Amino acid sequence: MTELIPREVLFGNPERISPRLSPGGTRLAWIAPLNGVLNVWMAPVGSAGVDWDAATVITDDTDRGIRKFMWAEDGRHLLYEQDAGGDENWRLYDVDVTTMARRDLTPYDGIQARIIAAKKSHPGEVLVGMNRDNPQLHDVYRLSLESGELVKEISNPGYAGWMADEDMVVRAALSPLPDGGFDLLVRDSGDSGDSGESGDSGDSGDSGDSGESGDSGDSGWRTLLRISADDAPSSDALSFSGDGGSLLFISADGSDTGRLVRIDIASGAVELLVEDPEADVAGAILHPDTREPQIVEVLKDRTEYHVLDPAVEADFKAIRELHPGDPQIVDRDQADTTWLVAFTDDAGPGRYFSYDRGSRTGSFLFDSRPDLARYELAPMEPFSYTARDGLVIHGYVTFPPLPPGMPRSGLPTVLNVHGGPQARDSWGFDPEAQWLANRGYLCVQVNYRGSTGYGKSFVAAGDREWGAKMHDDLLDAVAFVVSAGWADSSRVAIYGGSYGGYAALVGAAFTPDVFRCAVDIVGPSNLKTLLETIPPYWAPLRAQLYKRVGDPSVDAEFLWSRSPLSRAGDIRIPLLIAQGANDPRVKQAESEQIVAALKAAGIDHEYMLFPDEGHGFAKPANRLKFYAAAERFLAKHLGGRALD
Repeated sequence: MTELIPREVLFGNPERISPRLSPGGTRLAWIAPLNGVLNVWMAPVGSAGVDWDAATVITDDTDRGIRKFMWAEDGRHLLYEQDAGGDENWRLYDVDVTTMARRDLTPYDGIQARIIAAKKSHPGEVLVGMNRDNPQLHDVYRLSLESGELVKEISNPGYAGWMADEDMVVRAALSPLPDGGFDLLVRDSGDSGDSGESGDSGDSGDSGDSGESGDSGDSGWRTLLRISADDAPSSDALSFSGDGGSLLFISADGSDTGRLVRIDIASGAVELLVEDPEADVAGAILHPDTREPQIVEVLKDRTEYHVLDPAVEADFKAIRELHPGDPQIVDRDQADTTWLVAFTDDAGPGRYFSYDRGSRTGSFLFDSRPDLARYELAPMEPFSYTARDGLVIHGYVTFPPLPPGMPRSGLPTVLNVHGGPQARDSWGFDPEAQWLANRGYLCVQVNYRGSTGYGKSFVAAGDREWGAKMHDDLLDAVAFVVSAGWADSSRVAIYGGSYGGYAALVGAAFTPDVFRCAVDIVGPSNLKTLLETIPPYWAPLRAQLYKRVGDPSVDAEFLWSRSPLSRAGDIRIPLLIAQGANDPRVKQAESEQIVAALKAAGIDHEYMLFPDEGHGFAKPANRLKFYAAAERFLAKHLGGRALD
């Protein structure tokens, strides 16, 4: 039998992740534990590489850990965000790496700060979005790293997002439309409207009341592109060009899939750069100065790469030879001589390399979870099937390691449903898939309709189909793996978080004959109350959300019919429900009301409430507590293996 992988190895803190080079390339920073809590570490980089012996920890978090950070362009300050207890009210902090002085740069209660831009042209400044004056809207502030002073530059009249050019001038914005679409607004300079006079930030939180014409008083904003509600999920603004004359954009206008285009700011002329008829462009690696696309990524079963810049062709070829996984260039120094490359692998942890462009050689930095090398991991295998209405659905299966000669048949199975739903599962290391396979289960992951990446019509096929056709896709996946002989139809669990948690509750309430048990993590049970309690800063996206799910003001009966709570009395299978008390997206009440119904009906269930967590479990102790309970639960009802 395959050795059981300890839960700590899969779900505990990684040993190291997220390497980032200082702009001058003389320091490497990364995230690693200190006394069991993730913090940022730093070491000097010399001609011989990273001096690991000189590594020092430069942050002092003792609670939830730091999960993302960045270097300021001055090379002196390191920036990171942190919330409290999972409430997603992110504050912005910094560390001066020369003095180790630490500051809370946005010391206000109940606000959410976002970094909008940090550019080489203004190394001592950062543009920050903050909803201090109106919880629904993020105004634009300019932060001085020297003094810590925040100066408001733009009051938000109702926009959903901002983009600055390479001169640190905010010149693009997304203005929501009443039908769920957006106007992409631009301006030729930042000379007018920067004093906050462009709109009333206190009376434009409803997305139906803003952005009708893209006119923001005398601020100079104009509509460059109207993004329809259907185009929105396959659209994304990437960057201004280095000279500010054009905008790189992923657009689904005139196409089913998101295509990489260049839009001329003055004329609106559109130049097509990369398209794929089967999948959206997922992103692009841009030249650090010109902002021209060098390598474009299209995510299918695995990532496909389009090298547009001949200057990096040999570099990318050399990088592909370093590791068989899918590479991502995650950082580069200002001189563009050293790149940091992360490799995604399905049967191994993230692996990081430093790549020297001069010699076209790579040097290994570290694995995220080196202890995994001691255990047998399972490959993630793409598969597809045709849903009952003819739509082709893609996904991944991860089989448990089996003894030689033992057939892949009659396996206990866990349908692991991704959240979002406007997200997708992708190929690579997935600790839950490895955990389930190691415990003897077939793990099935499905990009059901409404998932992103497969074009706008695939997303639109999920509109108002929560608990209906989106759930049918999951049922059809079960039918497929059963008909293939892989799965035992009498031992199938449905499991997931967020939308996946909702799907688990739907499986238990709407189709209890298909599943033996269900695991719901922070999943909504009542769609009406879910939509009525969205975070205030989601207000500019409200129309888009209502288009996808339903409008609680007019669709109350419809939303109730798609809510697991409406049919809680039909549940006949055991449930495990886990919730973060501080979740701002799916409030604690979503779990409490279904738990109350289960109690009243005498239905077998277990409820885990984590008082110091939000939308998911950031603290290792909480993660390990949950996975231990889930492992016991699945073993009890499906017959898989479990560690004590």
